[in-house]
Amino acid sequence: MDLLDDCIERIAELQSKGETYFDEGLFPAQRINRLIGYERPDTTVFFTAIIVFTLQKLKPLLSSKSQQLVDEIAQKGVRTYPKFQNKDGLKTYNFWKTTPSKHFPNGRLFRRFDHFRIPDDTDDTAMIYLTSSPTQGELRWLKEKLSLHANGTKQRIRNTYPEYRELKAYSTWFGKNMYIEFDACVLTNVLYCIYEYQLPLNQHDTDSLAYIRSVIETDRYLTEPFRCAHQYPRTVPIIYHVSRLMGAFQIPELEPVCEKLISDTQHLLRKPHSVMDEICLKIALMRLGVKVKSEKRKVEAKDFEGFYFFIAGLLTAYENPLLYRLAVSPLFQMRWECEAHCRTLMAEYLALQQNQ
Repeated sequence: MDLLDDCIERIAELQSKGETYFDEGLFPAQRINRLIGYERPDTTVFFTAIIVFTLQKLKPLLSSKSQQLVDEIAQKGVRTYPKFQNKDGLKTYNFWKTTPSKHFPNGRLFRRFDHFRIPDDTDDTAMIYLTSSPTQGELRWLKEKLSLHANGTKQRIRNTYPEYRELKAYSTWFGKNMYIEFDACVLTNVLYCIYEYQLPLNQHDTDSLAYIRSVIETDRYLTEPFRCAHQYPRTVPIIYHVSRLMGAFQIPELEPVCEKLISDTQHLLRKPHSVMDEICLKIALMRLGVKVKSEKRKVEAKDFEGFYFFIAGLLTAYENPLLYRLAVSPLFQMRWECEAHCRTLMAEYLALQQNQ
């Protein structure tokens, strides 16, 4: 069987049929902190949404058999979304189930305290809008909702570089009392949604783009990725997300960093990387129009071990300087791992390579 078809078939097999812990249609994931021997099954919607998004975008490059599988995967995935919708029925979405709240599912400690319940977020919401069929009214409502929670509307950001504090960029979080946070990867997903649906641009959009451009221009995304993207605190996912946005849309504000992004990515690829990080960097180059040497690579489950795309920083929210300095330590982070997402990245790599 073709490697790409095989990959799509394996992803379909991994989608839950209603097994223990995971609702039918969700993709199983685990939250992990190996330093303290912590591992729990995690029923987040996020992997399901980003897998569906990636596969839907790859669909024109797939065989008819794989296209049919992608449609089935998407239908099953989208049916899980209502369980993660805002608890009051608004059209925003949470990382975890909301009615009742299932924060830190299958845990022993954090799930018992409301303090650890997180508000809906712009990242999950953008991905769910991108993979479902929102109405024009819902899209206009979302644009207004994003503006209401942007920096400077009601609150001001504190946990960023001083020169970014006046930017009216979008925050990661909804929620009345939630702090403002800039995350380069989350911003690319929100902007992807805005460009995809051709929503009118405003200062929140241009300032969000200014933030993304600046963290690349200044090398901060290379030297201090945690400060640039608290949820995706590594250079590799930042490159992956920014290149995906730039590859999909003509965005004048980001054009000045295109050559630098390509050069930095090529430089990084000269160094040793895990299999999955190398795949993400090569996907980024192909998204930016750079040809990558063709290789048919059979990836095995052992190549996925330890690969994480995003985290939860347990101390990120605190504005105390000492606690914020500690937040960068893996000891105070939860990492999420998902085999189906790794295989989706592999499918993306194979499909783009085949299409070069």
